[in-house]
Parts: sequence; C-alpha cells; structure tokens
Amino acid sequence: MQPNEPGKSQEKHNGNSPEIDVNRPVISYNVNEDERPDGLRIRFKIRVESGKKAAARDALMASAVKELLEWSRQHRTPS
Repeated sequence: MQPNEPGKSQEKHNGNSPEIDVNRPVISYNVNEDERPDGLRIRFKIRVESGKKAAARDALMASAVKELLEWSRQHRTPS
C-alpha cells in the first residue's frame, strides 16, 4: 500500500476532530510530497453525510457561498 493513496488507511487521533461514526464513510487523501507548500504534510478527511444532515450542510454551504459572493461584489477593485 502506498502512503499517499486516498482512502486506503484510517488513523485514530485524539485531536480536535469530532468522533468518526463507523457507519458513515470517511474519505482520506494525503497530498503528494511534490505538491505540498514548504514540505508541509497535508491531509484531507471528508465525512460523507446523507439525509437531514446532508440537507442542513447544503443549506449552510449555500448561505456561506452567497455571503462570499455578496462580499466580493461589494469589495471589487476597479480594473
């Protein structure tokens, strides 16, 4: 198994991440060493949601994107 293959290994940490529910899939991806800024280790973990939780997350993300677009429009610099 290669260390940078997405989703091939799961580690257990006692950090700030919420507890991982074993019934929900988790997708892990380690950024390749040559793609890292200044050699930093970068890892993405994506927890898959469905049903009501997914709908709530979708609404939250839509609101955040709308807020960002409104802010961007207000803070445009003339070209």
